[in-house]
Amino acid sequence: MDWLSASEALELLGTQPQTLYANVSRGRITARPDPADSRKSLYRGEDVRRLAQRAAGRRKQATIAVDAMRFGEPVMQTSISTIAQGRLLYRGRDAVNLADTMSLEEIAALLWGSDPVTCDLSHVAQTPGFEAAFVALARRAASDVPTFGRSGAVLKIEAASVLSTIASGFTRSVAGSLHERLAATWERPRAADAIRRALVLLADHELNASTFATRVAVSTGASLAAGTLAGLSALTGPLHGGAAASAQALALEAETLGAEAAVVARLAQGQSIPAFGHPLYPDGDARAAALLSIFEPAEPFAALQEVTERITGEKPNIDFALVAMAASFGLPKEAPLVLFAMARTVGWLAHAMEQVATGQLMRPRAEYVGLGAGDAT
Repeated sequence: MDWLSASEALELLGTQPQTLYANVSRGRITARPDPADSRKSLYRGEDVRRLAQRAAGRRKQATIAVDAMRFGEPVMQTSISTIAQGRLLYRGRDAVNLADTMSLEEIAALLWGSDPVTCDLSHVAQTPGFEAAFVALARRAASDVPTFGRSGAVLKIEAASVLSTIASGFTRSVAGSLHERLAATWERPRAADAIRRALVLLADHELNASTFATRVAVSTGASLAAGTLAGLSALTGPLHGGAAASAQALALEAETLGAEAAVVARLAQGQSIPAFGHPLYPDGDARAAALLSIFEPAEPFAALQEVTERITGEKPNIDFALVAMAASFGLPKEAPLVLFAMARTVGWLAHAMEQVATGQLMRPRAEYVGLGAGDAT
């Protein structure tokens, strides 16, 4: 049996790294750690060649489009972020390395290509939380000026204002950077550095569901606030930013049954283990590894990580790391989703401005499969 390096596999397949990783996660290509370098993987040659031959035959355009929407081929160009060889890159720079020193505001300047970003939080919510953030964004979405015909320089100024709006919904009136304000709002000052790192690691993640929603909304000419509201709405779903709730539920089961019993019970019911594994990170979510390395996970999270990795071979993803972090630092239950929303707003706004610059409306076609499909009319 022969094994190929990532570059050899990609050359045969003629695809992007994301597609290779997606094929591994779907079981189409077998992967194993490279004995010479544990940070890399090798790919089974027979599997790669079989897929390459299959791809050589022409597929229907509709099939290509459908597959592309499920961690498949890229569907649009962006210069903001990508996942390559298991690394998350912001403008070509490793997000894990950036998280060592940078703040979310500095990441905003990097992703937006702007001057240093300062947030105006002079008017904050009396009761911080998602309701306040949604209401503040909705008010702006109903009245802000459309993005059509406005310069990039003006939109960057407005982007800082929109980031301030959502941050004002999540924090109280205190001084400091956004991570310091969140730590103070939650009365956990010792968590400030962990919060800063999490915000940087969550700022963008290529064309995820909420980012796609943002780009679609802004492609119509809608305001930056309206696009951000679309992204925030998509983020709350349990298959996206809301996945932290599933990890919290698993932790409760582990406290009652024990970690191994909780994991085995899920598997026995045909369920996957929430917050473990990621299609774009077959060797493990680099964001999660970076975040988990800065604190000692409390029980039952340490046991859940050990048991799940041993039984399933899957490593924790960023949702698990956020929930474990919240538990270790005594943050509120909604903290993982708040961190996601605050951070990802920076990415949404970067993609919104990139979409505006294209001047294109995002309007794909649908393949009708309902009553009378294929019949002449």
